[in-house]
Amino acid sequence: MRYGVFYFGSIEMADVQNGQWLPAGQRRASREEVWHATERLLELGVLAEDLGYDSYWLAEHHFQHEGYEVVPNSLMLEANLVARTRRIQVGAMFNIVPQWHPLRLAEDFSTLLNLSGGRAVLGVGRGTVPRELRSLALHQADIHLAEGDARAAADEQNREVFAEYMEIIRTALANETFSYKGKFFEFPPPGTTGPDGPVESLSLLPGPLHPVDIWQAVTSPPTLSYAAEVGHGCVWWNQHHSFIESQWKRYAELYAEHHGVELRPGEKRILVLPFHIGDTHEQAWTTGRRGHDEFWNLLAPFGWSRGYMGPDGKPAPPGLVPTLEESTAQKTWAVGTAEEVAEVVAHHRDALGLEHLVLFPHFPGHTYDMAAEQMRRFAEDVVPMLG
Repeated sequence: MRYGVFYFGSIEMADVQNGQWLPAGQRRASREEVWHATERLLELGVLAEDLGYDSYWLAEHHFQHEGYEVVPNSLMLEANLVARTRRIQVGAMFNIVPQWHPLRLAEDFSTLLNLSGGRAVLGVGRGTVPRELRSLALHQADIHLAEGDARAAADEQNREVFAEYMEIIRTALANETFSYKGKFFEFPPPGTTGPDGPVESLSLLPGPLHPVDIWQAVTSPPTLSYAAEVGHGCVWWNQHHSFIESQWKRYAELYAEHHGVELRPGEKRILVLPFHIGDTHEQAWTTGRRGHDEFWNLLAPFGWSRGYMGPDGKPAPPGLVPTLEESTAQKTWAVGTAEEVAEVVAHHRDALGLEHLVLFPHFPGHTYDMAAEQMRRFAEDVVPMLG
């Protein structure tokens, strides 16, 4: 099994460590705190390789002055990181595609892929944060300020925008020359001229010199079907373990239908698991609960808990703010001693045929020294238990 590490890029929050709580909207990170987090993220990428991890992932978010996710361009940090490492794979969970011009994302990723010698993967997502999508998207793709029929229509618009952008990105990366005409873009634009007259095609420079590997977040059946059809690898987290198991197997079925290829049980699929290890169960839960609750302080309003199971066995209703008890019972988080964390990982490994597990070791508010310790404890204490 391959192991990776994923960081949001949160600043360190002393009040969280002391067991205090502030509404997310009352936080404001200083520039110095943000840059400290940025430098530590690079240091921990090097440490991840030294500890034997196979992949290292960063998020992409914008304008989060609260300090929860402070990396606006993970590709730039990954370019620095591949110059400081030799082996580890790098990627984003996730580049928010509607916030990019699709050809700029294709150019930037291709440059990173070549600089890395093939160690970069392209992680893509549709987006969740209104102030980012509304401020940066060329075509409105926000879905989180609407309800009912309006939300359904906005979600459909978001999917349509994302699908066209991704088609452009895949086309540009896969071909020496390309042209494209869709609902939102036409390349080259009509009337474009060059030194030799009318321009009828474009060439992405630099083109990728290595295979392009694309990974997508999966939170719904339509996304699962889309990813299988176009061949994206899938990433799951923060969903009840039985929901993940069902979608995990369904992806392989759909992939075989579209591509005529039978995947291994864990092939082209990644599970992300937040974890926190303590010397005792009680110690782990005391510290882990603070970061867990701060995580949901940030993300519960965006509906991230919809993947949890409700009392009726169906997806939880909107507005659920999970407790640590719920998160561990549903096996979406692993908090406890090394033995307890290993038990949760072993469950997922056996249930899914897991090949690539990505760990989330830095809960919002925790220090980066704590995160480094968690990475070491997992590598040195948990991995040997798993064989």
